[in-house]
Amino acid sequence: QLQLVESGGGLVQPGGSLRLSCAASGIILDVNGIRWFRQAPGKEREGVSCISRSGGSTGYADSVKGRFTISRDNAKNTVDLQMNSLEPLDTGVYYCAAVRLMRDYCPGAGVTYDYWGQGTQVTVSS
Repeated sequence: QLQLVESGGGLVQPGGSLRLSCAASGIILDVNGIRWFRQAPGKEREGVSCISRSGGSTGYADSVKGRFTISRDNAKNTVDLQMNSLEPLDTGVYYCAAVRLMRDYCPGAGVTYDYWGQGTQVTVSS
C-alpha cells in the first residue's frame, strides 16, 4: 500500500518547537519532491516548505522563513519539518505531499501531487 504518514503534531505554547515527520511506505521517496502544506480552520491550504529529491534545494513560505527547517533522509524514506519559535498563526493541520520528479528541484504549491498524507494537528496556544 502506497502511503505517507505524518507524525509529531501536538499542542505547544507560543515560542515552543515541534518536529514533524513524514514517513513513506510503498513509495521510494528519493524520486519525489516533497512539500509540507498546512490548513487552518476557515482558511485555504498554504504551502509551507518544499525540498527537492536530493535535499539540495529547499524553499519556505515567508511566514515561516527563519523558523522552520525542512530536511530529508532518503535512506530512511522520511522527510522532517523542524518548527521553532512557533506562533498561534502556525496552528493548523499539516500535510506532507510527494510528487514524482524527473529532475531535482523544489516542487511548487500549485503542482499536482501524487501522494498525500492524512495530516497531523499542530496547535500553538498558551
